[in-house]
Amino acid sequence: MSRAGVRDRALGAFDGLALGDALGMPTQSMSRESIAAHYGRLEGLRDAVEHQPISPGLPAGTVTDDTEQAVLVARLLIDGRGRIEPHAFARALLDWEADMVRRNLADLLGPSTKRALELLESGVTPDEAGRTGTTNGAAMRITPIAIATKPGLDPLLDAVVSASRLTHNTSLGISAAAAVAAAVSAGIDEADLGSAMDHAERAAAEGAARAPWAAGGEIAPRIRWARGWVRELDSEALPSAIAEVIGTSVAAQESVVAAFALAEALGDRPLDALTLAARLGGDTDTVAAICGAILGARHGTSGLPADLTADVRKVNDLDLDGVVEGLLELRNS
Repeated sequence: MSRAGVRDRALGAFDGLALGDALGMPTQSMSRESIAAHYGRLEGLRDAVEHQPISPGLPAGTVTDDTEQAVLVARLLIDGRGRIEPHAFARALLDWEADMVRRNLADLLGPSTKRALELLESGVTPDEAGRTGTTNGAAMRITPIAIATKPGLDPLLDAVVSASRLTHNTSLGISAAAAVAAAVSAGIDEADLGSAMDHAERAAAEGAARAPWAAGGEIAPRIRWARGWVRELDSEALPSAIAEVIGTSVAAQESVVAAFALAEALGDRPLDALTLAARLGGDTDTVAAICGAILGARHGTSGLPADLTADVRKVNDLDLDGVVEGLLELRNS
Protein backbone atom coordinates (compact mmCIF):
# COMPACT_ATOMS: atom_id res chain seq x y z
CA MET A 1 0.00 0.00 0.00
CA SER A 2 1.28 3.43 -0.89
CA ARG A 3 0.85 6.28 1.55
CA ALA A 4 -0.88 8.30 -1.17
CA GLY A 5 -3.31 5.45 -1.80
CA VAL A 6 -4.20 5.15 1.88
CA ARG A 7 -4.75 8.89 2.08
CA ASP A 8 -6.94 8.88 -1.01
CA ARG A 9 -9.13 6.08 0.31
CA ALA A 10 -9.37 7.67 3.76
CA LEU A 11 -10.39 10.94 2.15
CA GLY A 12 -12.81 8.99 -0.03
CA ALA A 13 -14.44 7.57 3.08
CA PHE A 14 -15.07 11.03 4.56
CA ASP A 15 -16.07 12.54 1.21
CA GLY A 16 -18.41 9.59 0.61
CA LEU A 17 -19.99 10.04 4.02
CA ALA A 18 -20.57 13.75 3.42
CA LEU A 19 -21.87 13.23 -0.12
CA GLY A 20 -24.31 10.53 0.97
CA ASP A 21 -25.45 12.72 3.85
CA ALA A 22 -26.05 15.71 1.54
CA LEU A 23 -27.92 13.58 -1.00
CA GLY A 24 -30.18 12.27 1.76
CA MET A 25 -30.71 15.64 3.45
CA PRO A 26 -33.74 16.74 1.37
CA THR A 27 -35.55 13.43 1.85
CA GLN A 28 -34.83 12.47 5.47
CA SER A 29 -37.86 11.29 7.47
CA MET A 30 -40.08 11.37 4.37
CA SER A 31 -41.93 8.43 2.83
CA ARG A 32 -40.98 7.01 -0.55
CA GLU A 33 -44.25 8.30 -1.97
CA SER A 34 -43.68 11.82 -0.64
CA ILE A 35 -40.11 11.84 -1.95
CA ALA A 36 -41.32 10.89 -5.44
CA ALA A 37 -44.05 13.50 -5.33
CA HIS A 38 -41.76 16.36 -4.28
CA TYR A 39 -38.51 15.47 -6.06
CA GLY A 40 -39.34 13.04 -8.85
CA ARG A 41 -36.44 10.68 -9.52
CA LEU A 42 -33.82 12.27 -7.32
CA GLU A 43 -30.41 11.74 -8.91
CA GLY A 44 -28.27 14.56 -7.52
CA LEU A 45 -27.99 17.26 -4.90
CA ARG A 46 -31.27 19.08 -4.37
CA ASP A 47 -32.65 21.92 -2.30
CA ALA A 48 -34.95 20.70 0.47
CA VAL A 49 -38.60 21.52 -0.16
CA GLU A 50 -40.48 23.61 2.39
CA HIS A 51 -42.47 20.50 3.35
CA GLN A 52 -39.26 18.77 4.50
CA PRO A 53 -39.92 17.85 8.18
CA ILE A 54 -36.34 18.30 9.46
CA SER A 55 -34.45 20.51 7.02
CA PRO A 56 -37.06 22.64 5.21
CA GLY A 57 -35.60 24.96 2.59
CA LEU A 58 -31.94 24.05 3.14
CA PRO A 59 -29.83 24.54 0.01
CA ALA A 60 -28.59 21.67 -2.12
CA GLY A 61 -25.42 20.06 -0.78
CA THR A 62 -26.04 20.88 2.88
CA VAL A 63 -24.98 18.10 5.27
CA THR A 64 -26.80 17.04 8.42
CA ASP A 65 -25.91 15.63 11.83
CA ASP A 66 -24.14 12.62 10.28
CA THR A 67 -21.28 14.63 8.83
CA GLU A 68 -21.24 17.35 11.46
CA GLN A 69 -20.99 14.84 14.32
CA ALA A 70 -18.38 12.79 12.43
CA VAL A 71 -16.24 15.92 12.11
CA LEU A 72 -16.83 16.63 15.80
CA VAL A 73 -15.64 13.10 16.69
CA ALA A 74 -12.62 13.47 14.42
CA ARG A 75 -11.50 16.71 16.07
CA LEU A 76 -11.97 15.33 19.57
CA LEU A 77 -10.01 12.23 18.59
CA ILE A 78 -7.15 14.26 17.14
CA ASP A 79 -7.05 16.66 20.07
CA GLY A 80 -7.14 13.73 22.51
CA ARG A 81 -4.33 11.92 20.66
CA GLY A 82 -6.56 8.93 19.95
CA ARG A 83 -8.80 9.11 22.99
CA ILE A 84 -12.15 10.84 23.47
CA GLU A 85 -12.91 11.83 27.07
CA PRO A 86 -16.61 11.04 27.73
CA HIS A 87 -17.55 14.29 29.45
CA ALA A 88 -15.79 16.35 26.77
CA PHE A 89 -17.69 14.35 24.16
CA ALA A 90 -20.96 15.03 25.98
CA ARG A 91 -20.25 18.77 26.17
CA ALA A 92 -19.36 18.89 22.49
CA LEU A 93 -22.57 17.12 21.50
CA LEU A 94 -24.68 19.43 23.64
CA ASP A 95 -22.92 22.47 22.21
CA TRP A 96 -23.58 21.13 18.71
CA GLU A 97 -27.28 20.74 19.47
CA ALA A 98 -27.45 24.24 20.97
CA ASP A 99 -25.98 25.59 17.75
CA MET A 100 -28.67 23.74 15.76
CA VAL A 101 -31.34 25.37 17.94
CA ARG A 102 -29.77 28.81 17.43
CA ARG A 103 -29.89 28.20 13.67
CA ASN A 104 -33.58 27.27 13.97
CA LEU A 105 -32.93 23.75 12.64
CA ALA A 106 -34.76 20.59 13.68
CA ASP A 107 -31.73 18.34 13.07
CA LEU A 108 -31.03 17.64 16.73
CA LEU A 109 -29.50 14.84 18.78
CA GLY A 110 -30.95 11.40 18.15
CA PRO A 111 -33.04 9.60 20.78
CA SER A 112 -30.28 7.34 22.11
CA THR A 113 -27.71 10.13 22.33
CA LYS A 114 -30.18 12.54 23.91
CA ARG A 115 -31.19 10.01 26.58
CA ALA A 116 -27.57 9.12 27.36
CA LEU A 117 -26.55 12.75 27.85
CA GLU A 118 -29.53 13.38 30.12
CA LEU A 119 -28.50 10.39 32.24
CA LEU A 120 -24.88 11.55 32.35
CA GLU A 121 -25.99 14.99 33.55
CA SER A 122 -28.04 13.33 36.29
CA GLY A 123 -24.95 11.62 37.69
CA VAL A 124 -25.02 8.24 35.91
CA THR A 125 -21.57 6.93 34.93
CA PRO A 126 -20.50 7.06 31.28
CA ASP A 127 -20.63 3.25 31.01
CA GLU A 128 -24.22 3.20 32.29
CA ALA A 129 -25.49 6.21 30.33
CA GLY A 130 -25.60 4.41 26.99
CA ARG A 131 -27.40 1.27 28.17
CA THR A 132 -30.50 2.08 26.10
CA GLY A 133 -28.73 3.13 22.90
CA THR A 134 -29.85 0.83 20.09
CA THR A 135 -30.15 3.32 17.24
CA ASN A 136 -27.67 4.17 14.47
CA GLY A 137 -26.09 7.23 16.10
CA ALA A 138 -22.77 5.60 16.95
CA ALA A 139 -22.52 3.97 13.52
CA MET A 140 -23.21 7.20 11.63
CA ARG A 141 -20.28 9.04 13.26
CA ILE A 142 -17.77 6.15 13.52
CA THR A 143 -15.87 6.79 10.25
CA PRO A 144 -13.16 8.93 11.94
CA ILE A 145 -12.40 6.00 14.26
CA ALA A 146 -12.06 3.76 11.20
CA ILE A 147 -9.68 6.20 9.52
CA ALA A 148 -7.58 6.54 12.68
CA THR A 149 -7.42 2.78 13.40
CA LYS A 150 -6.06 -0.11 11.34
CA PRO A 151 -8.47 -3.01 10.73
CA GLY A 152 -7.06 -5.52 13.22
CA LEU A 153 -10.14 -6.60 15.18
CA ASP A 154 -8.98 -6.20 18.77
CA PRO A 155 -7.60 -2.65 18.52
CA LEU A 156 -10.42 -1.62 16.20
CA LEU A 157 -13.11 -2.91 18.57
CA ASP A 158 -11.36 -1.28 21.52
CA ALA A 159 -11.52 2.04 19.68
CA VAL A 160 -15.15 1.56 18.62
CA VAL A 161 -16.28 0.71 22.15
CA SER A 162 -14.36 3.62 23.64
CA ALA A 163 -15.94 6.09 21.20
CA SER A 164 -19.47 4.65 21.32
CA ARG A 165 -20.29 3.40 24.80
CA LEU A 166 -21.27 6.80 26.19
CA THR A 167 -24.37 6.87 24.00
CA HIS A 168 -24.76 3.35 22.52
CA ASN A 169 -23.45 0.86 25.07
CA THR A 170 -25.62 -2.04 23.88
CA SER A 171 -24.97 -5.10 21.76
CA LEU A 172 -26.87 -3.53 18.86
CA GLY A 173 -25.31 -0.08 19.08
CA ILE A 174 -21.72 -1.32 19.39
CA SER A 175 -22.21 -4.09 16.82
CA ALA A 176 -23.52 -1.65 14.21
CA ALA A 177 -20.70 0.83 14.80
CA ALA A 178 -18.14 -1.99 14.68
CA ALA A 179 -19.48 -3.22 11.35
CA VAL A 180 -19.17 0.20 9.73
CA ALA A 181 -15.74 0.85 11.23
CA ALA A 182 -14.41 -2.51 10.05
CA ALA A 183 -15.68 -2.11 6.49
CA VAL A 184 -14.24 1.40 6.22
CA SER A 185 -10.90 0.60 7.84
CA ALA A 186 -10.41 -2.52 5.72
CA GLY A 187 -11.29 -0.58 2.58
CA ILE A 188 -8.70 2.05 3.43
CA ASP A 189 -6.15 -0.78 3.73
CA GLU A 190 -7.02 -1.81 0.16
CA ALA A 191 -9.35 -4.73 0.85
CA ASP A 192 -11.80 -5.48 -1.94
CA LEU A 193 -15.44 -4.75 -1.12
CA GLY A 194 -16.41 -8.35 -0.41
CA SER A 195 -13.50 -8.85 1.97
CA ALA A 196 -14.19 -5.54 3.70
CA MET A 197 -17.82 -6.50 4.31
CA ASP A 198 -16.85 -10.00 5.46
CA HIS A 199 -14.60 -8.25 7.97
CA ALA A 200 -17.55 -6.09 8.98
CA GLU A 201 -19.63 -9.18 9.75
CA ARG A 202 -16.87 -10.54 12.00
CA ALA A 203 -16.49 -7.19 13.75
CA ALA A 204 -20.25 -6.95 14.27
CA ALA A 205 -20.39 -10.41 15.82
CA GLU A 206 -17.47 -9.76 18.17
CA GLY A 207 -18.59 -6.21 18.92
CA ALA A 208 -21.99 -7.45 20.07
CA ALA A 209 -20.28 -9.45 22.80
CA ARG A 210 -18.51 -6.34 24.13
CA ALA A 211 -21.64 -4.58 25.37
CA PRO A 212 -24.79 -5.43 27.37
CA TRP A 213 -27.32 -7.40 25.34
CA ALA A 214 -30.30 -5.59 23.83
CA ALA A 215 -33.29 -7.23 22.22
CA GLY A 216 -33.56 -7.01 18.45
CA GLY A 217 -32.42 -8.65 15.26
CA GLU A 218 -28.65 -9.04 15.54
CA ILE A 219 -26.48 -6.99 13.22
CA ALA A 220 -23.97 -9.56 11.95
CA PRO A 221 -26.48 -12.22 10.79
CA ARG A 222 -28.76 -9.56 9.33
CA ILE A 223 -25.90 -8.12 7.27
CA ARG A 224 -24.97 -11.63 6.10
CA TRP A 225 -28.56 -12.42 5.13
CA ALA A 226 -29.13 -9.04 3.43
CA ARG A 227 -25.96 -9.29 1.37
CA GLY A 228 -26.93 -12.71 0.09
CA TRP A 229 -30.52 -11.71 -0.60
CA VAL A 230 -29.88 -8.55 -2.61
CA ARG A 231 -27.49 -10.38 -4.93
CA GLU A 232 -30.52 -12.23 -6.28
CA LEU A 233 -32.63 -9.11 -6.88
CA ASP A 234 -32.94 -7.05 -10.05
CA SER A 235 -32.93 -3.27 -10.05
CA GLU A 236 -36.73 -3.13 -10.04
CA ALA A 237 -37.09 -5.22 -6.89
CA LEU A 238 -34.16 -3.74 -4.93
CA PRO A 239 -35.74 -0.50 -3.62
CA SER A 240 -38.86 -2.18 -2.21
CA ALA A 241 -36.81 -5.00 -0.75
CA ILE A 242 -34.61 -2.63 1.22
CA ALA A 243 -37.30 -0.15 2.22
CA GLU A 244 -40.04 -2.63 3.10
CA VAL A 245 -38.19 -5.71 4.37
CA ILE A 246 -34.80 -4.57 5.68
CA GLY A 247 -36.10 -1.16 6.77
CA THR A 248 -34.65 2.34 6.91
CA SER A 249 -35.61 3.58 10.39
CA VAL A 250 -33.15 4.89 12.97
CA ALA A 251 -32.99 1.39 14.50
CA ALA A 252 -29.45 0.11 14.00
CA GLN A 253 -30.63 -3.29 12.75
CA GLU A 254 -32.53 -1.56 9.93
CA SER A 255 -30.66 1.48 8.59
CA VAL A 256 -27.14 0.12 9.08
CA VAL A 257 -28.06 -3.18 7.44
CA ALA A 258 -29.76 -1.26 4.61
CA ALA A 259 -26.49 0.61 3.96
CA PHE A 260 -24.59 -2.67 3.68
CA ALA A 261 -27.26 -4.11 1.38
CA LEU A 262 -26.92 -1.12 -0.95
CA ALA A 263 -23.13 -1.38 -0.91
CA GLU A 264 -23.38 -5.08 -1.79
CA ALA A 265 -25.88 -4.54 -4.62
CA LEU A 266 -24.37 -1.41 -6.18
CA GLY A 267 -20.81 -1.44 -4.92
CA ASP A 268 -19.28 -0.69 -8.31
CA ARG A 269 -21.62 2.32 -8.81
CA PRO A 270 -21.29 4.52 -5.72
CA LEU A 271 -23.43 7.42 -6.97
CA ASP A 272 -26.26 5.06 -7.96
CA ALA A 273 -26.11 3.47 -4.50
CA LEU A 274 -26.26 6.84 -2.74
CA THR A 275 -29.04 8.33 -4.84
CA LEU A 276 -31.10 5.17 -4.34
CA ALA A 277 -30.49 5.47 -0.59
CA ALA A 278 -31.83 9.02 -0.76
CA ARG A 279 -35.03 7.80 -2.44
CA LEU A 280 -35.81 4.97 -0.03
CA GLY A 281 -37.54 7.03 2.66
CA GLY A 282 -36.92 6.98 6.39
CA ASP A 283 -33.45 7.82 7.70
CA THR A 284 -32.14 8.47 4.20
CA ASP A 285 -29.26 10.75 5.17
CA THR A 286 -27.78 8.17 7.53
CA VAL A 287 -28.27 5.19 5.20
CA ALA A 288 -26.60 7.13 2.40
CA ALA A 289 -23.83 8.49 4.65
CA ILE A 290 -22.85 5.04 5.93
CA CYS A 291 -23.01 3.53 2.45
CA GLY A 292 -20.96 6.45 1.15
CA ALA A 293 -18.25 5.93 3.77
CA ILE A 294 -17.97 2.22 2.92
CA LEU A 295 -17.84 2.76 -0.84
CA GLY A 296 -15.64 5.83 -0.56
CA ALA A 297 -13.09 3.82 1.40
CA ARG A 298 -13.17 1.13 -1.26
CA HIS A 299 -12.96 3.34 -4.36
CA GLY A 300 -11.15 6.41 -3.05
CA THR A 301 -11.86 9.94 -4.18
CA SER A 302 -11.63 9.00 -7.87
CA GLY A 303 -14.62 6.68 -7.46
CA LEU A 304 -16.85 9.55 -6.33
CA PRO A 305 -18.22 12.33 -8.57
CA ALA A 306 -15.70 15.14 -8.11
CA ASP A 307 -18.15 17.90 -8.97
CA LEU A 308 -20.61 16.79 -6.30
CA THR A 309 -18.03 16.25 -3.55
CA ALA A 310 -16.58 19.69 -4.33
CA ASP A 311 -20.04 21.22 -4.06
CA VAL A 312 -20.63 19.57 -0.69
CA ARG A 313 -17.32 20.81 0.66
CA LYS A 314 -17.99 24.34 -0.59
CA VAL A 315 -21.56 24.58 0.69
CA ASN A 316 -20.54 23.41 4.17
CA ASP A 317 -17.02 24.90 4.29
CA LEU A 318 -15.60 21.46 5.08
CA ASP A 319 -11.84 21.07 5.55
CA LEU A 320 -11.75 17.30 5.22
CA ASP A 321 -8.14 17.19 4.03
CA GLY A 322 -6.84 18.60 7.31
CA VAL A 323 -9.07 16.35 9.38
CA VAL A 324 -8.04 13.23 7.48
CA GLU A 325 -4.34 14.09 7.80
CA GLY A 326 -4.74 14.28 11.57
CA LEU A 327 -6.59 10.97 11.70
CA LEU A 328 -3.99 9.22 9.54
CA GLU A 329 -1.24 10.40 11.88
CA LEU A 330 -3.06 8.45 14.61
CA ARG A 331 -3.45 5.43 12.32
CA ASN A 332 0.28 5.35 11.64
CA SER A 333 1.45 6.12 15.17
